[in-house]
Amino acid sequence: MNQDDMKRAVARAALDEIVPGAILGVGTGSTVNFLIELLAQRRDDIPGAVSSSEASTERLKAIGIPVLELNEVDHIPVYIDGADEVTPQGFMTKGGGGALTREKIIASASDRFVCIVDQSKLVNQLGAFPLPVEVIPMAEALITRSLAKRGGTPATREGFITDNGNLIIDTTGLSIEDPVAFEQSLTAEPGVVTCGTFALTPAHRILVAAPEGTRTIDC
Repeated sequence: MNQDDMKRAVARAALDEIVPGAILGVGTGSTVNFLIELLAQRRDDIPGAVSSSEASTERLKAIGIPVLELNEVDHIPVYIDGADEVTPQGFMTKGGGGALTREKIIASASDRFVCIVDQSKLVNQLGAFPLPVEVIPMAEALITRSLAKRGGTPATREGFITDNGNLIIDTTGLSIEDPVAFEQSLTAEPGVVTCGTFALTPAHRILVAAPEGTRTIDC
């Protein structure tokens, strides 16, 4: 079973997390793309979705699922999204696709966050994957210096603008021992829109695909 097969398998397992008749929160990324393909089979159960990116929005519309603005929605029982890294406690690094701010907003608006990953994304400590930080353009140099002082090696993502019109600074070399404190500290800095550490909005359940099958971790 290759990585795409595992992503497809965990996306299929995530179909059991859908609440029929309720709005579904849908994330962004390669694993979520497999999920969206499978959602075509469940269109009658999904009156609408709230999407974390323009890319996912287009995919959802293409299979006939209406996409709503978060401000139009009172209740999202479940948000399903992937992660670049996730610990067994549900702490994640997200934002490799650049949609971290909208992902974090929808996650915070949802009752439950179900994270779908293949086994390569499950880690004991965050930091191996470069941490994305969305910043207001005028704060690029300021936040770059701050990330360097934290022990990382920051680099602005070339040729990339977020759906919100901002920049992403990716930082390697960080060791995030206390994800909650790290997220609180970094997001408090002026100019930071949000960072890719999801510790204040952790996953409630992780579905992990491996060659031998998909397992569930409740956080």
